[in-house]
Amino acid sequence: MNSEIIFNILICLAITISSFTLAWVLGKNKLKQNNKPSLWSLISLWSLIGTTYLAKSIGIFAEYLQHQHLNVAMLNLGSVSFAFVSVPLVFFITYVIVGDIKISSIISSVFAIFGILYLNYFHSIGVENLASTDHSLITSISGDITIYMYIITLFLIPISMILGLLLLLLLQKLPRRTHYKKTLPLVGISLVFDFMVLDILTFTETMQLSARIFIVVGIVLTFLAYFPPDTHQKKLKVNDYS
Repeated sequence: MNSEIIFNILICLAITISSFTLAWVLGKNKLKQNNKPSLWSLISLWSLIGTTYLAKSIGIFAEYLQHQHLNVAMLNLGSVSFAFVSVPLVFFITYVIVGDIKISSIISSVFAIFGILYLNYFHSIGVENLASTDHSLITSISGDITIYMYIITLFLIPISMILGLLLLLLLQKLPRRTHYKKTLPLVGISLVFDFMVLDILTFTETMQLSARIFIVVGIVLTFLAYFPPDTHQKKLKVNDYS
């Protein structure tokens, strides 16, 4: 196994481990926060991201070993978690804005329905071409532009919602600690989502590897936003990240 494939697998595993770790730590914190819906949605978000890249890492390894059936199975598994990753994010943003569980559930359900449509279309097309390179695994789905329109829609609207919420927060005159605990997590999540789109849509292994590296950066940034070092906690008096 060459170093490039190992590096790619390690990056996907880093995304997987860091995402599941963040979900687990938030879960521990959730027990102390009276089961807030916003924390439930964040736990779901990072768990879905972790599942997506766990499937990718296994798929790359399976492709290297020429286990095509396992590779396709992992692609299908990853497509399920990928299709619904925007649902908890939309719920989280809507809940932060309106503070109503019913409204947040209705709006996020629209994205769940869209995710089901994406999956149905994805599996109706099937994977005709798995292009393996020395550096990574590029997935080509019969050159159909519709599948990419589904992907862009699933991510473009949530990313726009993040940017809109960030703008609203930045326009408000809030204490420094409030800006830290509310804006920095959104910046990290936005970074992760932006480069997940690039990871899925790119046709070059260099861009794919670069996108995955920046996804790791986004997760680390989000983790530091929720759980800053002790020195920053004392300086900003940050103790609530829900």
